[in-house]
Amino acid sequence: MILRTIKNKVENLIIFLLSIIITIILFKIIISFKGNASSFIQKDDLEGFTIVFLSIIFEAIPFVMIGAFVSSIIQIFVSEQFIAKIIPKSRFIGLIAASLMGFIFPVCECAIVPIMRRLIKKGVPLHIAVTFMLAVPIVNPVVLASTYYAFSGQAYMVFLRGILGLIGAIIIGHLIGKIQNKKTPLKHETNHEHHSCSCGYHYHSQQSNRRDIVSKIINIIQHTSSELYNVGKFLIIGALLSALMQTFISRSYILSIGHGIVSSSIVMMILAFVLSLCSEADAFIARTFVGQFTTGSIVGFLIFGSMIDIKNTLMLSGSFKLKFVIKLIATISIVCFIITMMVNIVGF
Repeated sequence: MILRTIKNKVENLIIFLLSIIITIILFKIIISFKGNASSFIQKDDLEGFTIVFLSIIFEAIPFVMIGAFVSSIIQIFVSEQFIAKIIPKSRFIGLIAASLMGFIFPVCECAIVPIMRRLIKKGVPLHIAVTFMLAVPIVNPVVLASTYYAFSGQAYMVFLRGILGLIGAIIIGHLIGKIQNKKTPLKHETNHEHHSCSCGYHYHSQQSNRRDIVSKIINIIQHTSSELYNVGKFLIIGALLSALMQTFISRSYILSIGHGIVSSSIVMMILAFVLSLCSEADAFIARTFVGQFTTGSIVGFLIFGSMIDIKNTLMLSGSFKLKFVIKLIATISIVCFIITMMVNIVGF
């Protein structure tokens, strides 16, 4: 039974990777076609589209795989009780410590919301839990490494994403703590100890920690394969849309939007929310907009998308009161927009 489970998860991973290879082969066949593919689509356009699309996929996949594996190990072997114990109770020190937890616990984005909920239930102050939730997807070694690799020659983008992401998370956490005051943001019906995230992995109570090492290895494989499959779909969609925009939309039209200090930031933040990209891969999508959109808007894409997107919004609405979710999204949007404006004004 155990061997069969491992075999099934490995097969799912292989199928996902093969699907990418098949997609590449299909694009190659289209490009090699000598005739006119369409009266609207020229061969040069298809070649440009394919180059952009495949470059994003090839560069992002290794970081997505590493991030999925590392976050799975953290999720299985590190409990939220341990995290709660090491976070200081002092408001200022706690905010700083919570914002830096991503360096130690690079858990997957879909695991952040359940962990945040459990931290609050265990008595961790709301402002600390919110800061932890927002900062972890931005400040962790895999995400920073992928950002550095994606923006090769532009190392300052790593600095902007890391530092401004930390500052933004701290400010948002502090503001949410003040706005919500002592009112509980949790729904009353979320007192059970069993949750699942968008990657398909099920989170159990502390009793699950008593399982033997073989079961934990199976869970790591299950979580990694499920997350990679789920994130891979979003990555392909994001790469596809980015390649389409770069290839088939008039450059002058993109520049007219992208060079606007306000319009560029709004468009990129909306794009980040809709695409719901994994933070290990979003830098490769953002990189394709360099030179066409302002630096501030690209930073906004990297920070805002890591803090909140469609899938996280749905998870938040399942565990937290609607008013709290609206306040949180509004605060994140305002703070991130201000950050993008500051970067644009400074003129990086």
